[in-house]
Amino acid sequence: MIRLLLILLVAGLPLRAEEIVADLSQDRISISTNFDGSEILVFGAIKRNAPQPVGTDMAVIITVTGPRENITVRRKARRFGIWVNTDSREVNGAPSFYSVSSSIPLSRALTPAEDDRWRITTASALTAPDMTTMTDNDPEFLEALIRVNTAAGTYGTAEESVQVRDSTLFSADIALPADLTEGNYNTRIFLTRNGEVVDSYATSIYVQKVGLERWIYALANDEPILYGLLSLFIAIVAGWGASAVFRLFKN
Repeated sequence: MIRLLLILLVAGLPLRAEEIVADLSQDRISISTNFDGSEILVFGAIKRNAPQPVGTDMAVIITVTGPRENITVRRKARRFGIWVNTDSREVNGAPSFYSVSSSIPLSRALTPAEDDRWRITTASALTAPDMTTMTDNDPEFLEALIRVNTAAGTYGTAEESVQVRDSTLFSADIALPADLTEGNYNTRIFLTRNGEVVDSYATSIYVQKVGLERWIYALANDEPILYGLLSLFIAIVAGWGASAVFRLFKN
């Protein structure tokens, strides 16, 4: 009886006029000693249960969010001829990587209200309620955080980089830098019309260190004392070896 009621309830729900069907070229990335970055292809289609609306701005937006971490943003000022830290802000849960790609300029693809609701643009994602220490009242620190990470290649906005064919098929290449943080990279895809989100799709990419990189990472985090002693031993052996080679050539 309960199963019958659930079937009737689902059958009575209205079908969405447009839905996103998407996938990734790969959902796992392995970081080894020779890893120098990667590129993920995000592709999909828009499934329609009704004729496509006419005379509206359609857009596809893709965001990729890396594992979150706590960051301190500092302001430097010149005092008595030297640069010193004068102020700082703690950012709790800032994404280690954040990428935004869109098929049309974001000013047309997304209204400010929808951006606040879905936290899509970089500035909006960094002022989410769960990051209470970074607010819109700290524009200088927010701009500095975005500027530094953009220069490092860990934050980026690529407008008009999502290719849409026949208003149905879409694809985009998302570049991932070499210094990725291990963990899940949440990927969201939004379909908008006239700046309003009409559907969204979410998946994830898992990044994991393997081989020697994995062993060193695990040792440094799980056994920091042993890692420090091993590093010291390697430094001593390397120094002794270099000295021995130098004496050999000198003689």
